Amino acid sequence: MSLAKKTYDKTNGVIWYDPDVLAQPDPNLFDPSWLMENGYHQGSSTGRNQAHILRVDGRDMVLRHYYRGGLIGKLNKDLFLRGPVGRSRAMQEFQLLQWMRKQGLPVPRPVASRFVAAGIFYRADLIMEQIPDARTLSQTLARSALPKQNWRQIGEVIGKMHKLGVHHTDLNCHNILIDKTDQVWLIDFDKCRRRSVGTWTERNLARLKRSLNKEAAQQKGFHWTDDAWPALLAGYESGRD
Repeated sequence: MSLAKKTYDKTNGVIWYDPDVLAQPDPNLFDPSWLMENGYHQGSSTGRNQAHILRVDGRDMVLRHYYRGGLIGKLNKDLFLRGPVGRSRAMQEFQLLQWMRKQGLPVPRPVASRFVAAGIFYRADLIMEQIPDARTLSQTLARSALPKQNWRQIGEVIGKMHKLGVHHTDLNCHNILIDKTDQVWLIDFDKCRRRSVGTWTERNLARLKRSLNKEAAQQKGFHWTDDAWPALLAGYESGRD
């Protein structure tokens, strides 16, 4: 898996891309309006952090713009304090995804990331391959219960991630996908990083469990109970072995 870099002057930005997927990184691929006008746009998600689905050269991809959250996000939608390009949000996530895939973790393939300077600030975007026929764990449980082997697989994937020292700072039931073959995928690694294994792994798991309990409290008929948690933990220990 190779990484190429290209600098373009038109928007004062830098694009990193996977040349095995894109022959060249067209800056227009990061522009939802251009995608719609030229037939590449296939749809978009709802919510504050909107993602756009695009189809390029027969591949379905997801374009995500980086937004600020919290109170700051109400005043400053998408500007981040500028530093080295390689330490920007998009480039860090791009590199982490590439590394995790090389380790065999089931995460999306990063296609291209963009850094655009804006004075002392910058804006950022990331394009990834879309995982086909997949639903979030939350969407899955809203439809039906999962058998214990699925919970074991979820735990095993998380255990492998933790064994490699990857700290997913927002591990919740919306950032775990299950595709039509029951393969488990982990997504959304913005602000995540590699670190020495420590008590943060327990906090990761606790965060996931809180998200499941929250969905169960808010959604009528949500198929989650604490009875499934031991199966997940058993898979988790197996993944860390």
